[in-house]
Amino acid sequence: MHAQQTAVTNRRPLVKRMPRKWQVLSLVSVAVFMASLDLFIVNVALPDIQVGLGHQSLSNASWVLSAYAIVFAALLVPAGRLADRIGRKAFFEYGLLIFVVASVLCAAAPALPVLIGARVLQAVGAACLFPTSLALLLPEFELHERPVAIAIYSAVGGISAALGPPIGGLLVGVSWRLIFLVNVPVGLTTLLLGLRVLHESRDGEKAGFPDLAGALLLAGGIGSAVGGIVELQQGGWGSPLIALCFAGSAVLISVFVWRAAHHPAPIVELPLLRVRTFATANIAQLLYYAAFGAMLLSLVLLLNGQWHYSVLRTGLAIAPGPTVAAICSVPGGKLGQRFGQSRVLVVSTSVFAIGCLWWAWQVTLAPHFLTAFLPGMIITGIGAGPTIPNIFTEGVASLEPGRYATGSAVLSMSRQIGAALGVAIFVAVLGTPTATDVLAAFHRGWIVCAALAGSAGLVCLVVGVIVPALPRRSFAEVEPAQSAPIL
Repeated sequence: MHAQQTAVTNRRPLVKRMPRKWQVLSLVSVAVFMASLDLFIVNVALPDIQVGLGHQSLSNASWVLSAYAIVFAALLVPAGRLADRIGRKAFFEYGLLIFVVASVLCAAAPALPVLIGARVLQAVGAACLFPTSLALLLPEFELHERPVAIAIYSAVGGISAALGPPIGGLLVGVSWRLIFLVNVPVGLTTLLLGLRVLHESRDGEKAGFPDLAGALLLAGGIGSAVGGIVELQQGGWGSPLIALCFAGSAVLISVFVWRAAHHPAPIVELPLLRVRTFATANIAQLLYYAAFGAMLLSLVLLLNGQWHYSVLRTGLAIAPGPTVAAICSVPGGKLGQRFGQSRVLVVSTSVFAIGCLWWAWQVTLAPHFLTAFLPGMIITGIGAGPTIPNIFTEGVASLEPGRYATGSAVLSMSRQIGAALGVAIFVAVLGTPTATDVLAAFHRGWIVCAALAGSAGLVCLVVGVIVPALPRRSFAEVEPAQSAPIL
């Protein structure tokens, strides 16, 4: 009995030995890892979801990816502002609870529309998690310690990207529903620990009530555009439905921009877009992640659908790319500091495009992993590693510290919108080809991926390298337009 008490007493200091700040870092990192992992796992599971829910078409099933990205993008900024107003700990906990409940609904979905609806709810939870996690983390660290904390926090995204495909393949090998159920024990454990570890903070006086109507307009506008692009494979440009989708998108986004110019707490502060480096980074971010989203979906469909790899083998085959990207991320960030982010982005996005062109040149319907597939995976990973940190750094470099949170949220929004558009573009380019046309369809898709990534590099080249003599305006120099409150 005495020995047991001694053992318990000896174990307790091990728990208390971890300083509180590292407990907070671990906690928010686990939550972000869970939400980030979900982005990559679902891509790998998409073919099984199509079959499991009644042999759905790719254009319909792609909404499992696109609906999540669109809603996540639209709610990032308003969720951050509501968290500032209501309480960051409370919003973090709400986000975790919503994400867990939505994961259960996803796993139990009997039909595709139910799954898409549950994915929308998942996106609401993720949008509450992401902006609050960093706000809860940074106050725990001294100013000189924050770069280390941010580096560890940022590395979680790279780790989730590397582990997502193989973990997804392992789970889907049993059932695609497990990719959602795995979130439940992790989420509930993090939720309970968060109640003990996290401290509440808020900034209600400075945080205006966010433009939720603007968020709905943005989601509707992007969703209409995605719907129009996806339907192109069936109806063509002459289809009245497609014309209606694009017209509706134009109207909704126009109204969204008008509200952004007049609302006191808009989704996007338009004066931010007059900061040249910030605007450049957002355009490059959107184009690059359109290429990335299309590329990731194309690889899953090739390996699982055409090369007949198992889901686990598909995940393992994709994993080298994110792994190489994670390895190259830190050195790529240092290159950006030394030579300038725009110059590095021109090179890194071009390398990514070369990787996509390699597949268009070398891949056939005969599975040649080592000679045809893997080199492209490594090349795109080398390109992705420096691209991700340098786009973010380029975006926030000219913002005053008080705009870092808003600026990073807008950059994340551009990333998610780009991913949704990229998935839609690839679905439209791939279409429903016959057995004799399928290889040519994949080649077209990879050429489009290369064009999108190359366009991101071109934007950085023109604005960041060719015309560097133009004055770079900081946010402090930009006077926001007078805005009247909108009810």
